[in-house]
Amino acid sequence: MINEIDHPKSECSNFILPIKDTLNVLSGKWKLPIIGVLTYGKKRFKELEREIPHVTPRMLSKELKELELNGLVKRSVFDTKPVSVEYELTCSGKTLDKVLDAMKDWGLEHRKRQMTGQEDVRFPQ
Repeated sequence: MINEIDHPKSECSNFILPIKDTLNVLSGKWKLPIIGVLTYGKKRFKELEREIPHVTPRMLSKELKELELNGLVKRSVFDTKPVSVEYELTCSGKTLDKVLDAMKDWGLEHRKRQMTGQEDVRFPQ
């Protein structure tokens, strides 16, 4: 049996565990684009579908349900004819704005480096 004396929790594992937790909640091709669209405000299902190219209605529905279960998205149903449904970020979902901004900035820099063939001078080997 392996115990903590043989394998004490290292600084590395303390770093990796929350990253794994984050990836478990945000994993999938469509969750981050959905959250990104919802950072601009409430959206109805068809609006989300239009804003996110190539997502199928079935996949959008599945990802929205998972985001709702994880407390990142709130679903509001209105008693109209026909029934209308809106999606919005919860307070917890809104805290991802810094993460999305950092990912966007990294993606822009990475694309620029790839297109120019230059290494990133900020992070030498």
